[in-house]
This record gives sequence, C-alpha cells and structure tokens, in this order.
Amino acid sequence: MENPERVLVIVAHPDDIDFGAAGTIATWTRQGIEVVYCLVTSGDAGGKDLSQSFADRSAIREAEQTAAAAVVGVSTIEYLRQHDGRVQNTLELRKDLSRVIRQYRPDRVLTQSPQFDLDRIYASHPDHLAVGAAALAAVYPDARNPFAHMSLLEKEGLEPWAVPEVWIMGVLMEPGPQSAVVDITEVFDLKLAALTSHVSQTGDREGLEELLRDWGTRQAIAAGLPDGSLAEVFRKVDTK
Repeated sequence: MENPERVLVIVAHPDDIDFGAAGTIATWTRQGIEVVYCLVTSGDAGGKDLSQSFADRSAIREAEQTAAAAVVGVSTIEYLRQHDGRVQNTLELRKDLSRVIRQYRPDRVLTQSPQFDLDRIYASHPDHLAVGAAALAAVYPDARNPFAHMSLLEKEGLEPWAVPEVWIMGVLMEPGPQSAVVDITEVFDLKLAALTSHVSQTGDREGLEELLRDWGTRQAIAAGLPDGSLAEVFRKVDTK
C-alpha cells in the first residue's frame, strides 16, 4: 500500500516511536497522511529521579510525548496507561488494542517487533515484545473478527476492521521484498527534535545526533540510497 489515509502507531513507551520511526512519521504527515499514536504505558518506570512518584513520571513523559508528536505533525494520542515494565501479551491488552483499531480504522499499523534480538538488547525490552505480539494479534485475528471481544461490538458499537498491512520497527535488516525503506534525509532534523523533546530521557545523553545519523546512514547504504542519505527500514507484514 503506497498511500494509506490513516496509520496507527502502537508502542510500549514514550520515545519508542521517536527512536524508531519519527522520520518516517514526519514524512507521512507531510504527505497528508493522518497518523495516530497509541501508547500502552506512560513510561512511569523510566528516568533516574527517585524523588518523583509514578504519577509524576507518567505526567512528565506524556507531556514530552505530546510535544514530540507535535514536532512530526501528530496530534492524536491514546494512552492505555498500563504500568511500565509490567506489560504482558494478555487477552485484555489485545482487546484494548482491538478497540483502538476499530475506533480509528487504520490502513496500516506500525508497531514493535515481538521477536527477541540478542544483538540489540535495548530493542528487546519485555514491554516491546509484549506490545508487538499483542498488536499483531489485535490486527489478526481479533479486530476483524466480530466474535472476538464481543462486547466491543455489542456494547460499544465498534464494527470489526481488517488492517491491510503492518510495519514492524526496530528490525535492522538487509532491505528486500519484505522491507519498507523510507528516506528521512530531509526530515532528520525533525526526528532529532522529536527525540530531544523527551528531556527526561535524552536531556543528558551525549552523542545522540551521531548515534541517529549512524543508524540512518547504515540503513540508507544497505538500501542503496545515494551517498549522504539517511533512512529508516521496517519489516512489512501483509495482513489483508
């Protein structure tokens, strides 16, 4: 699908989107594509300030994510407010994600990988894996099945919805038939600005721009883009 009208992005924590896909999202919104975020947690276990309460951290990180989203042209964010670090791939989470899918009826879902990667441990946070697995299950078979989570239809009036495709972030791979390559060279400054909006997470992080440029350059080279290009690469899953 080349030109979706609406994309739903499902992730575990504030800043996950911006590390993995902010350049792509900025590219989409510039093209007039509507993008909606769904965050399963509000990052209440992230940070280093032990004087803050869980509620304080949640409020801070939601505000940071709202600011980061605005940088790349996104204004709609759904927070499920599960506890950071405790997310599991449960039927209840699948129901919650199916609800969001039926509400927004996206043409594409972008989410995290459900596969553990021993070479990239930070991408394999347990919350990421659980959210990736639950999101895929919500896309297929739950959200499209009228007999799955029947209260969504019978009590909430949410009709089933079949998402045609899913893009998986956080998968460094050699581009091929199952990959989607997005040139983010022209919007890299927006990706960096979105990430630096997460002050509680990146405010004291040295070398952030260099890290992001290195990631983007390696992906662009693998994809055969011109010298000096930056890219984000995703694994496409056909869910028609």
